[in-house]
Amino acid sequence: MPTYVYECKSCRHQFEAVHKINEEPVKECPECKGEVMRLLFPPAIVFKGSGFHVNDYPSSGYQSPSGNGKKTESATESKTETKTETADSKV
Repeated sequence: MPTYVYECKSCRHQFEAVHKINEEPVKECPECKGEVMRLLFPPAIVFKGSGFHVNDYPSSGYQSPSGNGKKTESATESKTETKTETADSKV
């Protein structure tokens, strides 16, 4: 269950409440019984490694370490092309 942080509008007391998403939010301060509002915080998620949009599709200004801005071809593609070129030169 998620943890929510609330702040009282009158006494500024902050407190946490754990409840389901579909449950009714807390409406009054446990200290002064005043009206409360839920505080929002950014999520604590960090995407690292390959497989995420930011890493797989860089912006147009991105330069790869090799400097040409293109993805390097895989080893299997290189071997296939080399075999084809060798077969063509024997003919």
